[in-house]
Amino acid sequence: MPRTSLFASIVVILTLAAAVVALVQGNLWGLVWIPLAGVASNVLWLNLRRAKLAKAVAERDRALHG
Repeated sequence: MPRTSLFASIVVILTLAAAVVALVQGNLWGLVWIPLAGVASNVLWLNLRRAKLAKAVAERDRALHG
């Protein structure tokens, strides 16, 4: 897993936890954390997809060139 994916997954977990804690305490500012979690989630999936494609290209090149 790329390092940025690891950081993004940590951010997703922390932002969702912050949103839950804030909303349980009755603070509607906790809703601000939810879009941040969405952005971090998109970064996570983008990086995982990019790593998967890079691995597939490397395997294809290795198969073609011996």
